[in-house]
Amino acid sequence: MYGATAQPRNRLNRLCDLRACFGKTSFLKHFFFYYILFIMAKLKFTALDLINLDFKEHNSLNLTSIGDRKGLSREIVNPDLNRPGLALSGFFDSFAYQRIQVFGRGEYAYLEKLMQEERTESIQKFFSYLIPCCVFTHQLIPNRDFMTKAGEAHCPILQTDLTTAEFVTRLIRILSNIFSPRKGIHGVLMEVYGLGVLIVGESGVGKSEAALELIKHGHRLVADDMVDVRCVNGNILLGAGTNKIIGHHMEIRGLGIINITHLFGIGSVRDQKQVQLVIELEEEKADKSYDRLGIERKYMELLGVSVPKIEIAVKPGRNVPVIVETAAMNERLRRMGYDAAKEFNQNIMKWQEMSHSDQFVYFGEDII
Repeated sequence: MYGATAQPRNRLNRLCDLRACFGKTSFLKHFFFYYILFIMAKLKFTALDLINLDFKEHNSLNLTSIGDRKGLSREIVNPDLNRPGLALSGFFDSFAYQRIQVFGRGEYAYLEKLMQEERTESIQKFFSYLIPCCVFTHQLIPNRDFMTKAGEAHCPILQTDLTTAEFVTRLIRILSNIFSPRKGIHGVLMEVYGLGVLIVGESGVGKSEAALELIKHGHRLVADDMVDVRCVNGNILLGAGTNKIIGHHMEIRGLGIINITHLFGIGSVRDQKQVQLVIELEEEKADKSYDRLGIERKYMELLGVSVPKIEIAVKPGRNVPVIVETAAMNERLRRMGYDAAKEFNQNIMKWQEMSHSDQFVYFGEDII
């Protein structure tokens, strides 16, 4: 999603090559999985990464650096923004210096007035804080004295041609995704009938094989083997591949690594999808009782969000892909307000409360 330092990125690419070569080895497979999680946790998001964000059209920030470039390595640790009007006036109580400082036309006009009146004490104190970066909207350029003080403090000064309101809206949306809580999950994420289905289970249970059959049925793959799930806006789980290099590849035992995009076309994959249903595959156990009615729903907790969960027993002869398709369609019906299990239970309850003769009338049968 965003740029990183060269060293972690090179290590990540080398591990991707190892994964492709030795994916069928269980030890290396799990080593790769946890190493990627470790690298993800160590990545920093800096002012330079903010400039290099590759978004198009309505998501583009159009940022350029117009100041000292030495400070572009400063880390951005807070997804919130700050308008520094009070700080420029000399009030620094509760100053949110750890946020990106956004200068619109109002802040720019006041800054120019301070410079004309040679009241630079507040500006000097402003740059005494470790500010990640300052952004000037409307293509505004601060005067030379401000740029000099920023350069002395190695504070990056960025510029965009967007209006302040538009820039703030886009940046908040982008930063909320970057800084959202995330978790790596071993599984396969599919889009089945428009529903995001996360298939999990122990290694070797048949997750990738079931996903491959679903792709042949016209459904789309999001990520295989390792899914990066993040929580956006507190209650929306978005899943994607951890890396574009391996995101749309799949490992099939006995076949090896296959490229889903090349085999089935670009229409068979997508970059991300909301996780709306979890299906856990497991070998059927004789001593375990499986749900046969579907009245009591199970949930899986992911990053504080409860997601409906279905357990499917795997055994020879069971058509798991068709069961997954049916589960996805049934979940969509439930989201639309129709629950077949509850309706069935209500009909049984009504039937039990009726007399023997009324039971036949209720179901439209003749009494002999």
